[in-house]
Formats: sequence, C-alpha cells, structure tokens
Amino acid sequence: MLSDSAIADRIGDRLRSLRLKQNITQQSLAEAADVSLSTIKKQEKGEIRSFESLLRVMRILGKLEVFQPLIEEEVLSPSEYYELVQTSGKHLRKRAAGRIHQSEKEDSEW
Repeated sequence: MLSDSAIADRIGDRLRSLRLKQNITQQSLAEAADVSLSTIKKQEKGEIRSFESLLRVMRILGKLEVFQPLIEEEVLSPSEYYELVQTSGKHLRKRAAGRIHQSEKEDSEW
C-alpha cells in the first residue's frame, strides 16, 4: 500500500503528463482552471492542498471521470434491497412506552 505522499506524487506526475500530452503550458492551464500558476506547479510536484483546485484542473484536462466511482449512487442487488427493507422497519417505535406518573411531574409556575 502506498503512503499518502507517494499517492500525491503519482497524481502530480500524472497531471504533468496529461498536461504535456495535450500540449498545454502551465500558465494556460492555470488561466483556464482559474487557479494560480504556483498552484499548478505545486500540484505537479504532488503538493495538492485544495480539492477544489484539483477538480478545476482535472476538468480542464478532461479527466473528471476518474472521480465517477465516488459520486455514483450505490446500486443494491435485489437480495440486498430486500434485506434492507426487511430490517429497516424493525426498529421503528409504534407507540409510547408508558404514562407520566403524578409523582414524576414537576410543578410549573406558569
């Protein structure tokens, strides 16, 4: 398993590679993504501080689909759905447990 910094480094390398394959300068990518040039340089070094900035850059590079598994609704199989429906109703209260006894009532000054 890779460390967090190793993953960030690989993402930075991949961003640089994608940018160069599309023949885009760091400056033009920064302008198109509405981020600073230093943000692009830092991201390509694996220093990703802002997820929003990363999303903007990925959108310009045409690679937002890598986030698709994170935003898709989870699809349940028919048996998982049946089990969910069967277990969801078991914990609902149908009525109150009891009555308030006169000794438990507090006197109100209202």
